[in-house]
Amino acid sequence: MSGAILTARADIRVRFSEVDMMGVVWHGHYVRYFEDGREAFAKKYDFNYLDAMNEGLSTPVVKMDLSYKKPLRYNEPAYIETIFKDSEAAKIQYEYRIYRQDTDELLTTGNTMQVFLDRRGELILSSPQSFMEWKRKWGVID
Repeated sequence: MSGAILTARADIRVRFSEVDMMGVVWHGHYVRYFEDGREAFAKKYDFNYLDAMNEGLSTPVVKMDLSYKKPLRYNEPAYIETIFKDSEAAKIQYEYRIYRQDTDELLTTGNTMQVFLDRRGELILSSPQSFMEWKRKWGVID
């Protein structure tokens, strides 16, 4: 399954409340930065989690990996590149890259995986029709 590569960018500036006593972003805030990336992606590609909720679905993050390359510090501007990774399985996968904005230096990489659950919280093994239609709309699949 190879089709369109969907990416989005979210700009951030590190706030004082996000750094430790050394002025470096505390590692736990990268989870929020990834969420910022997913929200920018959703806005760009009309991929609204509220639509899934209205269908009786939820899409929890069940796996996340991060790799820290270089530190991000207080008041530094950065951006998160979010890339949708298609799969034939019923899951939503993203890759993330966080860059220092003024130099485009790669600081952090990571990925997340989300699954589909029904109203009872049971795992859905086949991709919902609406998700397949969304992938067709954006050229991810034929």
